[in-house]
Amino acid sequence: MRKIPNFVLLRAFESAARLESFTLAANELHLTQSAISHQIKELEDYFSKPLFVRRNRKVELNSEGKRLLESLSRVFDVIEAACSEVTLAPNAQVLAVHCAPSFAAKWLSPRLASFIKTHPTISIRLTSGPEPIDLIRNREIDIAISYQATLGNAGVIHTSLGYEDILPMCSPKILDSNIPAKNQITQLTLIDSSINRMTWNKWFEHNKLPQNSRSRLSFDRAALSISAAVDGLGVVLESKRLAERELARGDLVEMGSTQFKKIREETHFLSYRSGEKSNKKIRVFEEWLHNELLENASIN
Repeated sequence: MRKIPNFVLLRAFESAARLESFTLAANELHLTQSAISHQIKELEDYFSKPLFVRRNRKVELNSEGKRLLESLSRVFDVIEAACSEVTLAPNAQVLAVHCAPSFAAKWLSPRLASFIKTHPTISIRLTSGPEPIDLIRNREIDIAISYQATLGNAGVIHTSLGYEDILPMCSPKILDSNIPAKNQITQLTLIDSSINRMTWNKWFEHNKLPQNSRSRLSFDRAALSISAAVDGLGVVLESKRLAERELARGDLVEMGSTQFKKIREETHFLSYRSGEKSNKKIRVFEEWLHNELLENASIN
């Protein structure tokens, strides 16, 4: 038998810890507040240490409780996903994809309809977050698409999603066709994507131009930076891949396409556990993704 406490106790703890209330946990689990309190006490007796700090009409997790909740939350997510899969059709599968937020919103999500159409037995469960995810620890995730960095875990395969053009882009409304782009770029407001490895300072050095000393706008997501540029707030230095729809609609234009040096970088990476390389759902998603990238590159 596994050396774990009764699942009922763990369920009571997870609910009380997540809701920060024994009373709310009792309501969620259709129990009395007294029953939740007794179950939490029994779990603390099992560990021989407290998990909560009791205050007047309020409970807070201590350090041990926080550590347990962090691990239990992942476990409960896996259990929930497993139960959801049971309700699917007999030949259906769920592919859990964790993706960098801006890539998910600006590039991946608009294309998922084509994947679902060609692979109707695979359901996509998409989550997002800015940091690279540990696939060895988070086994409920099948595939990760990360931005600029990957965790160098043994047992994980990492594949570049190719080189992306990093361009200065802005709304055509803020450009003056009578002034060279090299002159305008030093006078317009610059928009920073704070986690972007290619900074404006590096870009100016690369193009041998004087730095723009004006105050700047800064966002922690490429999607937000691109949106600000569409609104005419300034010039954004970002991946053409992430702004392809805005460029196609004419909401954004590449600034100084014939005047500035081209910059290309490997920006996004696909990762999955090496032991699951032959897993059909992972294999078909990887093939579909690379085909989409190749088709997109040929169009652009």
